[in-house]
Amino acid sequence: MLRTCLNILPAAALAILGLTPAVSAQSSAAKTPSEDSAGWKGDLTGVWQGPYTSDLTRGTQAVLTPWGQEQFKLFDGKTDPCLPVGVTRQANAPDPIEIVQTPNRVVILYESWHIFRSIPTDGRDHPKNFEPSWFGNSIGHWDGDTLVIDVVGMNDSTRLDTVGHPHSDQMHLVERLRRTGPKTMSYEVTIDDPKTYTATWKQSRVFQLKPGLELMEYVCLENEKDRGHLIGVK
Repeated sequence: MLRTCLNILPAAALAILGLTPAVSAQSSAAKTPSEDSAGWKGDLTGVWQGPYTSDLTRGTQAVLTPWGQEQFKLFDGKTDPCLPVGVTRQANAPDPIEIVQTPNRVVILYESWHIFRSIPTDGRDHPKNFEPSWFGNSIGHWDGDTLVIDVVGMNDSTRLDTVGHPHSDQMHLVERLRRTGPKTMSYEVTIDDPKTYTATWKQSRVFQLKPGLELMEYVCLENEKDRGHLIGVK
């Protein structure tokens, strides 16, 4: 898999923001706070990297329901390496993310799988009717200097983490991102899935700002050799 450094944002994300690549790159560079900047509070703009989190339940109060236990036992680790992995596994990956912040929208660009999420922060509600999808529907709002993202409508085709903790299509996520210092951002996710877990639980970690780092190209199918050896891939 060849990963080539990019200096532009994905075209679809740029179209949503109404920016050209050149303007986007300039805006991002201009807004990235320096280490001694006094204006970092509430500004999530920049490239961030979190710790690899293989087991999202470690250190939490997560308890599986009988249905959840059965689904966990059925997981054999065989997943198509190029299909989307869902909200939590994207955040669990060790690869960097880039956050682009505007007054009414926040876009999160993930190096892993070359995925992006476009999250409105203009006060709208979730759509009344929509089909479940790999990443569901996200809406955001600001609670002081904390970005709160509400996610519903995810399908049940992904797992929460690489060790295989399950979830159902009833899962409701709340993510909270807050700048805690010039180069640190807290990330907390709350999982509410009564079909799979006996009670709501949460997990948190810290992301580090990486000034000067650019997201690289991620092409899953290039030189990909795993799919042919997987059993049960449809």
